[in-house]
Amino acid sequence: MNPPLDPPSPPITELPDDFWVGAADGTDPNALRRVATRFGITPASAPHVSSYGIWLDELGWALHAPIALGFTPLRLDFSAGATGLRLRQAGRRQPLGRAIGLKPGIRLHVVDATAGLGRDGAVLAQLGCEVTMIERSPVMALLLRDGWDRTAPAEAHTRVSVYCDDARHALDQLASLPDAVYLDPMYPHRDKSALVKKEMRVIRDLVGDDPDAGELLLAALDCGARRVVVKRPRGAPTLPGPAPLRHIEGPNTRYDIYAPHDSAVTQRPITNTPSPSKR
Repeated sequence: MNPPLDPPSPPITELPDDFWVGAADGTDPNALRRVATRFGITPASAPHVSSYGIWLDELGWALHAPIALGFTPLRLDFSAGATGLRLRQAGRRQPLGRAIGLKPGIRLHVVDATAGLGRDGAVLAQLGCEVTMIERSPVMALLLRDGWDRTAPAEAHTRVSVYCDDARHALDQLASLPDAVYLDPMYPHRDKSALVKKEMRVIRDLVGDDPDAGELLLAALDCGARRVVVKRPRGAPTLPGPAPLRHIEGPNTRYDIYAPHDSAVTQRPITNTPSPSKR
């Protein structure tokens, strides 16, 4: 089960000045109060049409974008649509499972250090992994927790924990060493689907890019995991830092695989950006 929403503190990533939070009548007022306090925002009485915000109704939390973008509110659902289908069809021999190193009868602990929408982490949980999801955007972390608690497959529900933190800090605070760390830093999506393009545009507008992806890679290599996997578009350069030992490619994606304790990997010291612990 996921921990409760992180205690009130300044958000790890800055929210837009006009970001809003609200809830429909009949929803849990304590849930709205906790989130509004966490974000330092006075609750709105109705969704705003010209700015980003999150709204709680009987179906859970949803991200709203300015109406001019023509964006359907984003509510994470791991049981329906393309995400639900992907979880039902997940297999260890697919590129993601091979990159992580899944084997029959062995349950791995994987840290998804850039959880985002949680789709890859959910696949790993469905395949039997214990998954620690770390997301530094408090908005995305809230949507992810809410969506997973409502719609996760029953057999995978308890295998996932979601934390809101800067992964560069959180990787140094893990209670036990993970078998693998998974990174999927933000990059320009070339998917031809208009829905995906619009979804990623909204998320990028809200959370920004990942200019510190190279630092995050070094933090992952330094945390004691046996394997670090970085998801990249096919044809994209590797992240700054040590070269990966090998790659596994899918139709549009490449997984760069690092073995931190292999002599072929030369680690460099990193400078962590201070951030409050949410653990």
